[in-house]
Amino acid sequence: MSLILYDCATAPSPRRARILLAEKGLAHETVQVDLRTGEQLSEAYRQVNPLCTVPALRTEEGRVLTDNAAIAAYVEARYPDPPLMGVTPEDKAEVASWAWRAEFEGLLAIAEAFRNSSPAMVNRALPGPVDYPQIPELAQRGRARVQQFFQTLDARLAGREFIATERFTLADITAVVAVDFARIVKVGITEQQPHLMRWRAHLAERPSMVL
Repeated sequence: MSLILYDCATAPSPRRARILLAEKGLAHETVQVDLRTGEQLSEAYRQVNPLCTVPALRTEEGRVLTDNAAIAAYVEARYPDPPLMGVTPEDKAEVASWAWRAEFEGLLAIAEAFRNSSPAMVNRALPGPVDYPQIPELAQRGRARVQQFFQTLDARLAGREFIATERFTLADITAVVAVDFARIVKVGITEQQPHLMRWRAHLAERPSMVL
């Protein structure tokens, strides 16, 4: 059985899994799940992933992994080269810390801003099978958090090629997806963030970035 990625080409979360698989050089089948029509909430997809989210990854053994954390842990353990989550204990800790910050301060802040302001997300302020109403104040806070995250990344990248350790890692994957997706809440890299701008231009040379 081959790897099967349940994907949505326009969403940021499955892009993280696509980049991860590409960096590992892993061939896989793809099943597109149309989030715009609510296909993730269908009974058919609930049989795949009861969380009603993408990505999901069906492993070669037939198990379905239902979130990016599980996918990254499985792929790194099953296919350790190239290492994307650190090699030494110190490196692993650094990657884990910055990957979490990129998710919490970046991706979750963007989601907070977008899901609490977009007319398309009324009563869908959180992903998953349960509907939640929007809270407009969270949209304002989310956008401020994203702007602060960009400042944090710019300071971190001063004199550095990558966010964590001396090589490309999961932290860079999570951060670049956040930086690119921030356009949906009208936040972008500015000239006042030269280190972040240089890092993003450097990552553009990686084939995985077009996925």
